Order: sequence, then structure tokens, then C-alpha cells
Amino acid sequence: MRGAVQGVGFRPFVYRLATELNLKGWVINSAQGVFIEVEGSPNELASFSKRLLAEKPSRALIQSCESLPVAASGEKKFEIRESTDEGGKTALILPDLAPCADCLREIFSPNDRRFRYPFTNCTNCGPRFSIIESLPYDRANTSMKQFAMCEECAREYHDPVDRRFHAEPTACPRCGPRLQLCDSLGKNLATADHALQQAAKEIRHGKIIALKGVGGFQLLVDARQEEAIHRLRARKHREEKPFAVMFPSLEMVRTCCRVSDLEMQLLSSPEAPIVLLEKTCGLSPAATPSNPNLGVMLPSSPLHHLLLHELNFPIIATSGNLSDEPICIDEREALERLGGVADWFLLHDRPIVRHVDDSIVRVIADRPMLLRRARGYAPLPVTIKSPAINREPTCVLAVGAHLKNAVALSLGENVFVSQHIGDLTTKVAHDAFTRSVADLPRLY
Repeated sequence: MRGAVQGVGFRPFVYRLATELNLKGWVINSAQGVFIEVEGSPNELASFSKRLLAEKPSRALIQSCESLPVAASGEKKFEIRESTDEGGKTALILPDLAPCADCLREIFSPNDRRFRYPFTNCTNCGPRFSIIESLPYDRANTSMKQFAMCEECAREYHDPVDRRFHAEPTACPRCGPRLQLCDSLGKNLATADHALQQAAKEIRHGKIIALKGVGGFQLLVDARQEEAIHRLRARKHREEKPFAVMFPSLEMVRTCCRVSDLEMQLLSSPEAPIVLLEKTCGLSPAATPSNPNLGVMLPSSPLHHLLLHELNFPIIATSGNLSDEPICIDEREALERLGGVADWFLLHDRPIVRHVDDSIVRVIADRPMLLRRARGYAPLPVTIKSPAINREPTCVLAVGAHLKNAVALSLGENVFVSQHIGDLTTKVAHDAFTRSVADLPRLY
């Protein structure tokens, strides 16, 4: 099976299906996708093949399914085996996805062991592209490898009927990443939930918070306080360009903007992009001076959900950078580059492998148009079908333009498009470009 079949619960799905049909064999992640060997009667195998495609996990994207008959080897059971990295790498890497309904229910349920835990995820949601270091997609190949799972997380991770079976970033308050609130000199002021609550308190008081999100830092400030927004503009050197605004709920978005059904779907989707909407009223004019539109998003991670639930009002959520620079992804870099911008830093200790900014979408002629392709979309490929490519599967790297840069790598019929990099005006931006140019060829 080739396509987006890793990190979506595909192997446990195969295990459950094969077990239900009393088939024997095994399934593995490979550098090409998912490899299955299954043995049983012709009728059972035909049913397995049919249901494999019809009942696949919702986030799975199957590009091709190749099969061939082999002699039965007398397997005694069906099992999930260790992954392999042999052969050419063509498996699709999933983008980072907003939390699913099940995970949200857990973080807001006082009796759940992940209550108010800002790094909750499962096979249906959570970080992917921002944490993966190499293929195949296994925990040992991600930035989560430094967190040893506790007994309960390990039980979920190894249970094929659990939705966290091989959810590579899985964690809990006992064994996973933790929050920390620091001042601009890096001094630790609070940890865990106390850090989140203190950060919310500072935002209410008009302070600027640098938050380490899924794919990099964001600068947050109360979207209702004009003086605070002007202070952010002056420090960030962003005099006029509009700021994006994060709302706690769709209901609150409707009080400030006109929202169509398609725009509501985009806002609530697992990709959770910024959607450009026509604004009506309700926010400080300093957020989008002289602009009839507003870039709107809903919380895109458990951390954002918890923070916005605490605040219950809209906040400016703009990229954690200075003008013409890429967003910061680690604490040292953020304290150095944003120390003169943010009053406080809400950090965590899950390393970010690569910067992934927020995506921007606008509905034009009743169709969504991606204006900035990053979190939620990158690095899923564009598929091209060309006889020339079929005959000669060469690999081509395209390095993009000087402004609004992104890079792309062709591999057979797939063109893997990187996340948005931005304008290459400064040395820091050019360094980020150089890293991105090396990134996709290294992964593949």
C-alpha cells in the first residue's frame, strides 16, 4: 500500500481486519508505505482485499495497492512486525493535524488522566511533519524518542485495538513533554498547568507572550487591546500588515465576521488553516488597519484549545519572528531573536525538527484557494501523471523564487512541496531556505 498510510492507524486497522477474518500473516511499515503478507482461503483473501480499501482509516490516502500471490508459509497468527527502512523511500509524510474530538474530550474531562494535558494526541491527530526526522514514521525516528513512555502509555501504544496503537507522539503528564513559563532572560517562573494559567493572566493584562506551538513560535496578545497591539507592531517592526486572529469558537467568529458554510468547514477541519473572512465589527482596528478582511483561525493544538478556553476572547496569533525572518523553532533562538519583542515565553521541551508556519486559505468562487501552504497541508505531494516521468523516474529539486519561497522535490509521480519558507531577504531567512533545500532530499 503506497500513499499516506503511516501515522494514521493503518497497521492496527489491518490487524483488526485480518483477525476478524481469521487470516494469518503480518504487516509492517516500510520506506515505501505499508507491506502486508496475509494467508487464508481465496474467499477470505478476496473479502480482505475489498474491505482494505473500502474501510480504510479516514486520514489514510492510498495512491496505489499492488498485490501478488505467494506460497503460503504456514503462519500461526497475524501480527504487526518491526518496521524496515530497506529500499527506496516513497512513503508519504502526513502533515501536522489539529486535535480530534476524542482527544479534546479527554483534555476537558476532569476524570481523565490526560485532563488539561496540552500534548494529547492519537493516531487521528497531532504533530507529524514537524517532529519526523527520517522514514519510516516510527517513534525512534521522531523528536519524541527522548521521552520514555510510562506503563499506561506503553500499554496503549502496544494494544492493536487502542486508538493510540503506534501513535508515535503519544504521551501523558507522567512521561511526556511539559510546559514552562520564562521571562525574556530565560528564567523559569512556572511549570505545567501553572505556566499556562499564568500566561493567560499576562495576556489579559496586555502582555505579549511568545508561545512555542507545533511548528514554531507564535506571538500572542489580546486582540481587543489597541495599545497592546500597537506595542507588538512596534517591537516586531510590522507597521501595517494585518495580523491573524485566533478565536475560541466558531460562534465568536460569527460575531466579528461573515462566514459561509465552506469557510466554517475549513476553520473546523483537521488542517485548521487561517481563513480570510470579511470582517464586520468587534475587534481593535489595529489588528487589520485599512483592510476589509480578517485572517481567522480556531485553536490548532491542545495547547491552543486550553489557552483559549482559559481566556474566552480572541487573541492576535502571529508568526514568532521579526519582519522578513522565518519563525523561531527552539528556545535558545527564540530568547535571542524575540527577547526584545515578547514579555514572557510559554515553552515546552518537545523539540521541533523543522519550522511549519500557519497555512492561509481564501474561498474564491466557492472554492478554497491555498495562499500559503504549510501546517496541515505540507508536505503532501502534488501528483502528476506524465509518460516521460513514467519512463524515466528522475528526481528533480526545484528551489522556488526569492519572494514567498517554497521548495519542491519530484519523485516519480509525486512532487513533494515544502512548507512556506517566505522571502529570502535576510541571512536568517536564507539559512532556513538552505535547511529546507536539504530537508526533502534527505527524507527521501
